[in-house]
Order: sequence, then C-alpha cells, then structure tokens
Amino acid sequence: MRQLTEEKGRAMGKLEGRVAIVTGAGSGMGRASALLFASEGAKVVCADVSGHEESAAREIGQDAVAVHADVSRADDVKAMIAAAVDTFGQLDVVFNNAGINAPHHPVAETDDDLFDRLVAVNLRGVFLGIKYATPALRASGGGAIINTASAMGLVGRKGIAAYGATKGGVVALTMGAALDLAEYNIRVNAICPGMIYTGRAGAQPDNAEPVPDRTLPFPLARWGKPTEIATAAVFLASEDSSFITGVALPVDGGYVAE
Repeated sequence: MRQLTEEKGRAMGKLEGRVAIVTGAGSGMGRASALLFASEGAKVVCADVSGHEESAAREIGQDAVAVHADVSRADDVKAMIAAAVDTFGQLDVVFNNAGINAPHHPVAETDDDLFDRLVAVNLRGVFLGIKYATPALRASGGGAIINTASAMGLVGRKGIAAYGATKGGVVALTMGAALDLAEYNIRVNAICPGMIYTGRAGAQPDNAEPVPDRTLPFPLARWGKPTEIATAAVFLASEDSSFITGVALPVDGGYVAE
C-alpha cells in the first residue's frame, strides 16, 4: 500500500509538485488522465484541438490551463510547451495522447489523404511532442514522456492496417527515444490501449460506465474504461515506475496476449 505523506493538512499525491501536459485532454482517455493527474497533485496543461480543452481545465480549476493545439503542427506544440513553462515554471511530464481513428478499410482501399492524416496526428504528433518537450524536461532535471500507442500497434488486425502502422510507429519511436533520452533522466514509455469505451465507442461525455451490451472477443471480455488508461498513465508518470523506460504497456484486457 502506498504510504501517504501529510503536508499542510492534506495527503500528497503521486504527482505532487509536477507540471504535466496532456494532449487530447478534451475527452475520453485524455480528459480522464488530465483529471487524475490533477487529483494526484499535478498542475496540468489541457491541450486539444476540439475546443473541449477549456471545459477540462475549468473542471480542474486553478491548477490547470487550456491550450488549443493541433499536435501535427510544430508551432502549436511549441506553444503548448511554452504555456506549461510560462504558466507553471517548469515541465515534468508529457502525455502525448492525442490521436485519431479511421473507418475499417482493406489497405488497398485506404484513401491516401486519410493515411497521411493518420500519420500526421498519430505519429508526427508524438514525434513533435517528444522533440520539443525535451529541452524543458532537461531543464527540470528529467521527467517522463508517455505516448498513446495501441494494441493494434503490437498485433495486426484486418481492415485497419493504416491505423495500426501509425501506432506501431509510436511503439518504435518510444523505444528509440527512451534510449536517446536516458542520459538526461527522461523516461519514455507507451500505453497500448485495447477496446476502451470513449466517445468514439458511444460513451457519454462524463465517461459513464459502458453498457454491457455484448461480450467482447478477448480474455476480460468487457470494454476498458478511460480511467483505467489514466491510472496506467499516472503510474508511468510517477516515481512508481522510476526504473521503467522503453516499454510498450498493453492495457487491453488480454487482447495482445491472446
């Protein structure tokens, strides 16, 4: 059991005193993570392109700031990182979570422009987040970078080769960046979600419990919840994972294992 330390009459969280950026913070896994990071003591930059980043930051309160950012654009990513340092004085954690999905199509029927957009957001967005966060993390003495990949980046699945390719790229980028940045005390890991009940899967904006309308085809046989991804992100951002880097962690109900 984690031992809690009392300071000024309250329990200290796992991320106390840290400043974190969460991309895709307007909904789903990103919003759940931004809220949990804050509850664990972090000051949070809620970044999103949707406009919902404002409501996420308001829900957290004075320890959060909203930034409108398209992660595929270098200038937006630079501004997002500057907002963290200018507002809170440092940067310790970056959760490169923003991503897009795509309809199922055989690879030969996948639209060229759709492929390019998947690469721009899902892979280039993570690359830019790592690249431009590194100087600020080094200035803080190190930190943690977490990237959202996918179970589909670890195994193949019919009909989503383009999406899976971008997420497999995130896994490879994570491992390479972990080696590049280890000397600066910056840990880089990826979370590989399975079937998570977010807005794209029909969840309500408040991340209500999934409707158990069917048994899903993997060992735990249920939807994952955004809060379960958020819990994994807190683990990888905190000292609980201080000797872990270069890992692609499936949070997938056993999908990859099977």
